[in-house]
Amino acid sequence: MEVCGKKNWIIPDCELPPEGEGELKGHESVIVVNDTNEVAHIKVKLFFTDRDPYTDIEWTVEPQRVRCFRMNQPADMSGYVVEKELQYAMKLESSTEIVVQYGRLDNRQVNLAYYTTLAY
Repeated sequence: MEVCGKKNWIIPDCELPPEGEGELKGHESVIVVNDTNEVAHIKVKLFFTDRDPYTDIEWTVEPQRVRCFRMNQPADMSGYVVEKELQYAMKLESSTEIVVQYGRLDNRQVNLAYYTTLAY
């Protein structure tokens, strides 16, 4: 079986928006696909412009599964509370190959803005 993905990923442009207007609330998410037959143990490192990195976040994705982690949910961030409207970057180091996608829903205005991008 040919496995997709890699073990190290960077998401350089993270910023948790406020909830904003409308039914759908502003948020960020990281979607991880584990196409292997092993559990993916992922260490998450947050980089900031004005302080040392934060490294106490760990995620697990079961084999042959997809999982969405929300930055506005402390339970998804190992208890860490991400500050809203603060620029940061994220590095994921996985025990096995994974594929990583980042998404942000920013609806501070009436017009909804949602985008996704593959991590690097």
